[in-house]
Amino acid sequence: MTTKKDYYEILNVDRNASDEEIKKSYRTIAMQCHPDRNPGNKKAEEKFKEAAEAYEVLSDREKREIYDHYGHEGLNSTGFRGFSGFDDIFSHFSNIFEDAFGYSNVRGHSRYGASAGVDLRYDLKISFMEAAFGHTTTIDVEKLATCRKCHGTGAAPGASPETCRTCKGRGQVIQSSGFFTISSTCPNCNGHGKVISKPCDNCRGRGKEQVSKTVQLKIPAGVETGSRLRLRGEGEAGEHGGPDGDLYVFIYVEEHEFFSRSGDDIICRIPVSFVNATLGATIEVPTLQGKEKLKIPKGTQNGQIFRLKGKGIPHLRGYGHGDQILEIFVQIPTVISKKQEELLAEFEKLSQTTH
Repeated sequence: MTTKKDYYEILNVDRNASDEEIKKSYRTIAMQCHPDRNPGNKKAEEKFKEAAEAYEVLSDREKREIYDHYGHEGLNSTGFRGFSGFDDIFSHFSNIFEDAFGYSNVRGHSRYGASAGVDLRYDLKISFMEAAFGHTTTIDVEKLATCRKCHGTGAAPGASPETCRTCKGRGQVIQSSGFFTISSTCPNCNGHGKVISKPCDNCRGRGKEQVSKTVQLKIPAGVETGSRLRLRGEGEAGEHGGPDGDLYVFIYVEEHEFFSRSGDDIICRIPVSFVNATLGATIEVPTLQGKEKLKIPKGTQNGQIFRLKGKGIPHLRGYGHGDQILEIFVQIPTVISKKQEELLAEFEKLSQTTH
């Protein structure tokens, strides 16, 4: 079985590269190895495919995060199968070439068709207990939404956008040059393919307006800092009839004054007196669900670990719970009476005679 190359190595960037650095490197490689510039060159074609696949992953926030954490196997588990053919590559990445070099490829894909709206990010801080048990809340999101007055057309009531006569609706004026079709943005419609003679007075012809929307969010039990929730269609409005973007909510969990967390287990330190640790006792300990009794055997040592099965955090993607791990902290008195001092001295003498 052939081992797949590292996507960062393919694009000649380090793992902390910015989106712009990744995009710039991909432009360079794609231009050099483009099949239309290297007819019959299988090596260049393969390099172009590798770069396209690497860019598809590293330019996508969700795919890049999965790849950084779990590698190729993690992507495979999501159904990603790598390079999916030249039609998909040109469809997805034609804007890279147009933005950088001002041309379209010979397959004639246009950058001015319907496109999805911008994805949005929202950072949400929740309490330790809200993360443990789940929580339903609302958040207010500022975004660009489809104009309510013109319904996204950008035209005033009774009017409608007209096809641009200069570019005939393409959004580009085009000239042929060798292997490529050299194009530039239409100066009449600014690349939209349509012109609006009577713009909507609400959105001024943009087709979008700034709104504040209250969104209900259901946080599942078991989330932790870094968990990400995706709300489909709650991002910004799409372009030219394209779907709305998504809203990604990034979770930050506040620390708890008593509990800490390791995976789905919770950890706490339980103070136990010197006498109870020596003689043994049954004590009450706090858990996420309330008080529980814990039997401390005779001779319990400082730092000794006990485990309460199923008293931890609910498994986020499955059934059951983690455990609660209790670390015993034996308290040594710092102030004692004369009588206690005498008894402890006697205890020490008796301990020596029993050995």
